Amino acid sequence: MSNVAMMVPQGAETVFPKEEYARRVARLREQMAAKGFDLFLTSGPENIFYLSGQQTPGYYTFQCLCIPQSGEPFHVLRGLEAMNARLNTLLTDIEGYADDTHPAAALAASLKRRGWLGKRVAIDRNSWFLTVNIYERLVAEFGSLLDGSGLVEPLRRVKSRPEIEQMEKSATANDAGMQSGLDAVRAGVSENDVAAAIMNAAIKAGSEYLGMDPFVTSGPRSGVPHTTWRRRTIESGDLVALETCACYNRYHTAMFRTVGVGRIPQLALDMYKTCEEGLAAAIENLRPGRTCADVHNACQKVIDRDGFTEGYRKRTGYSVGISFAPDWGEGNILSLFHDVDVPLQPGMVFHVPVALREWGKFTVAVSETVLVTDGAARPLGKLKRELLRV
Repeated sequence: MSNVAMMVPQGAETVFPKEEYARRVARLREQMAAKGFDLFLTSGPENIFYLSGQQTPGYYTFQCLCIPQSGEPFHVLRGLEAMNARLNTLLTDIEGYADDTHPAAALAASLKRRGWLGKRVAIDRNSWFLTVNIYERLVAEFGSLLDGSGLVEPLRRVKSRPEIEQMEKSATANDAGMQSGLDAVRAGVSENDVAAAIMNAAIKAGSEYLGMDPFVTSGPRSGVPHTTWRRRTIESGDLVALETCACYNRYHTAMFRTVGVGRIPQLALDMYKTCEEGLAAAIENLRPGRTCADVHNACQKVIDRDGFTEGYRKRTGYSVGISFAPDWGEGNILSLFHDVDVPLQPGMVFHVPVALREWGKFTVAVSETVLVTDGAARPLGKLKRELLRV
């Protein structure tokens, strides 16, 4: 580590105490031992944050957290980020590479210098940022690597009490953003006006930069999945769908609400009632003893009962927690879907968006971020669920 980086107080902005990270690394080492791995490499910003606390908007440059079966972890990353890593983590071994050095070459050199050549070294291949070029260069410079994919994600499924506290704070900020967005919707304002109100309020309430920006979509545009604000002026007769998110110490929560502007079709009202009942059925099944599939099937049963099957071509939800762009969810960890037979456990947290679409015409949707407990599930948001009429 450079002398400049050493000027930053070690771990001054770390989110959790040393014991929390030690617990996580110990659990990972149990998985490593079961696989016979001597060293585990991960470049995903979510997994790196989970295991060490490192967070930076500069995660678009390659970084690699290296966890040996015994001994201290070490982090290889862009030299410019070394100071940031010292600020955010309790890691004592942080190695920065220069901008004129290929990151894979820097990592390979570090591994060889530390004596890992010929050992059982595994790499997490699931990272957004482990590109084909970086992987191939690393193998060319260091040698073959074992597949360590999927070791960390199961450890992130169940949130600890300190993690849940971050998500509760995130939900408070998201409530503020959503409420501001709902208050801003009316005929004559633009989708941009509503998006600005959402983000302004959420940030003022404590939210950080997001894994993905909110969705604000109105009128016929709302009938197309994943459209968001693009300067359209809201008109009387529109349905306006708002899906908002907030982030607190990288922990995300999300929420869907719908606004009807002026006179809206009876079909939209009927569909929204189905969404509310589907969400209630899903939340009722988010409890130990049930599976992810049970939650989806309970919601799907309500959708099918009311004849809206064609408007519901999706999973019912996905796990949420630590996220960096390009997503705010943990959909690569757990989904609430018909074939996911993973048992639910207290401490799991899911975003449950129940949306129905009249394709190309409008969308109605309602959702909650929900914590699985020992008994009844607990939504983290506090806002009312009914369709707002303005």
